Amino acid sequence: MRLLKVATCNLNQWAMDFDCNLKNIKESISRAKQLGAAIRLGPELEITGYGCEDHFLELDTISHAWECLKELLVGDWTDGIFCSFGMPVVRGSERYNCQVLCMNRKIIMIRPKTCLANDGNYRELRWFTAWKQKDQMVEFQLPPNIADDISQKTVPFGYGFIKFLDTAIAAEICEELFSSVTPHSQLALNGVEVFMNASGSHHQLRKLDVRMDAFRAATKSRGGLYIYSNQQGCDGGRLYYDGCCCVVINGDVVAQGSQFSLKDVEVVVAHVDLDAVASLRLSSSSFQEQASSETTVPSIVAPYKLCRSFHLEEPVSHPLKIRYHEPEEEIAFGPACWLWDYLRRSGASGFLLPLSGGADSSSVAAIVGCMCQLVVKEIDNGDEQVKIDALRIGQYPDGQYPTDSKEFAKRIFYTVFMGTENSSEATRSRAKVLADEVGSWHLDVCIDGVISSLLTLFQTLTGKRPRYKVDGGSNTENIGLQNIQARIRMVLAFMLASLMPWVHSKSGFYLVLGSSNVDEALRGYLTKYDCSSADINPIGSISKTDLRTFLRWAAVHLGYSSLAEVEAAPPTAELEPIRSNYSQLDEVDMGMTYEELSVYGRLRKIFRRGPVSMFQDLCFKWGSRMTPSEIGEKVKYFFKYYSINRHKMTVLTPSYHAESYSPEDNRFDLRQFLYNSRWPFQFRKIDELIKEANGDKALLSGLDNGDKPTGVISDDIGGMGVAAAGSGNPNVGL
Repeated sequence: MRLLKVATCNLNQWAMDFDCNLKNIKESISRAKQLGAAIRLGPELEITGYGCEDHFLELDTISHAWECLKELLVGDWTDGIFCSFGMPVVRGSERYNCQVLCMNRKIIMIRPKTCLANDGNYRELRWFTAWKQKDQMVEFQLPPNIADDISQKTVPFGYGFIKFLDTAIAAEICEELFSSVTPHSQLALNGVEVFMNASGSHHQLRKLDVRMDAFRAATKSRGGLYIYSNQQGCDGGRLYYDGCCCVVINGDVVAQGSQFSLKDVEVVVAHVDLDAVASLRLSSSSFQEQASSETTVPSIVAPYKLCRSFHLEEPVSHPLKIRYHEPEEEIAFGPACWLWDYLRRSGASGFLLPLSGGADSSSVAAIVGCMCQLVVKEIDNGDEQVKIDALRIGQYPDGQYPTDSKEFAKRIFYTVFMGTENSSEATRSRAKVLADEVGSWHLDVCIDGVISSLLTLFQTLTGKRPRYKVDGGSNTENIGLQNIQARIRMVLAFMLASLMPWVHSKSGFYLVLGSSNVDEALRGYLTKYDCSSADINPIGSISKTDLRTFLRWAAVHLGYSSLAEVEAAPPTAELEPIRSNYSQLDEVDMGMTYEELSVYGRLRKIFRRGPVSMFQDLCFKWGSRMTPSEIGEKVKYFFKYYSINRHKMTVLTPSYHAESYSPEDNRFDLRQFLYNSRWPFQFRKIDELIKEANGDKALLSGLDNGDKPTGVISDDIGGMGVAAAGSGNPNVGL
């Protein structure tokens, strides 16, 4: 038998914080050694942090990475253990994303990435070059200060694998696993038994199974030991890297780390029999036939043994059931961990949330409550780093520390209900009850006086005083009055966030949390610079449908029972007066349901549908209950208001990325923000298709492209773009 013990890890790295990153790397190596591992695998670009973005263009970033690697090599960190470190490397005029493979204070090989991630949230081609020479390795000259200190001038550089005395090992870096022609398939046929995948993979709802299926498929039919390492946490941006490091052999998962955790370092090990890999391959005639004719991949020899022969000191790792979280748990734990990293690294003393008693802000409050529960749990489990951070943020006196999540929330979480004459007693009560359940320091304030002062000022300037539509005012007046309320709340929220710590004799400031969801952003159903304009937003790319499911789950599993009542209430902005014959409702205001918005969002972004192809798809999807004319109206109405309000995406609060149809335009959804909102060419094509489908020219008579669907009685609440929508100007929204 060839028994091999391997270690992989989740590391909570921070982009450009080399001290933090090096500390975590050293800790992971120490734990791997203590556990008796012969191999230690770390995440992609772990030395610099994955999210450095344009800092990768700075030569300082490269030189600092080499300095950190030198510290690892001149010490005893790599003695007796094969380590893979992720860092950027410059060769000649090119910059590469590399895994540096080291052992016994020497660099054995540098493996550059061959397939770069360049879609969705990833822009690797902006900073790196893909390695194309797969038929040879070249000699790389090490920087002089490194070469002198480790007594090594050159190292093999390129695509290939390492032949140890008892096995063959190769690296496969993140995106390469998901490419059309995967390196592991060719490497397996060249005799490689151990694959090490260093990744920087972010969390997205319902995504983990795709990743796990890929690991299993990589080794199920062709055999092999697949080791996966990932970053975990917020490294300075919108993404949360969700860990889940694991070890897979012959298609079976034998070790799996956590997906959501507050730990800075998590190491998992597996003890495997590599003869099981050889046995599987030798049992397949087709594998042997293909291996005999496969193109030879370059390799180098390392004169070390990594395996041990048969012994009974420790049993081999057995297959285990993969742990998957339900989407509701992902919504709770992912943003909660992201918020904790942002809070502890930002220097803030806590969070402030405008809590309206509605589904969105209540979801954010529940997520902060979940964060507090996780912090107390980790402290109880003995995590000293979490304890140190909690003591500092909560400003505890000597000898005290968090033991109760509600008590901790009272120290670091303010909620404020900013009511007006249009607010109902039901939402005010729901906000207060939820705040009590979470434990936040809750404020209840009426802002009618501030609004009245502004209206008086406006009347002094213009001689006119606007009225709501239900009181006989125009649509322009109605929207203007709603926007005043929303924007006053933003100003008040930031004032409270900066001054309330001072009021309570605490140092620091509070981060303002936003609470707009992905569907409202897509439709533009939010006021520009209202209280959704915050410091960060944990639900900004989560759909309303998922949030309502989360509320039902959190009412039971987080212990916030009032959330059941919040979820059952119809969504409303409460920005217009409540009358016996009228009550403002979100879906009526928007002219579409949240379920429809989710469909539009997925078709637009995930399936890359424009107006015409979206109409065609929906004719198949909705054709049994709607006519082509009705579907065409809906599609045109959606694209009209999507384009009118696209300018709002440029100022969206930085949000936790959780959904693949997010319209956030700074990193993910790269489209213009000035449209011809009439879409004349595309809408004309839809009309032609409707005409063909129905065979009835009369369907188009009297139908104006700018008209609303039947039953829509109110315009959007959304700032200048929507207020100008009735002007006939195709370029509204500037």
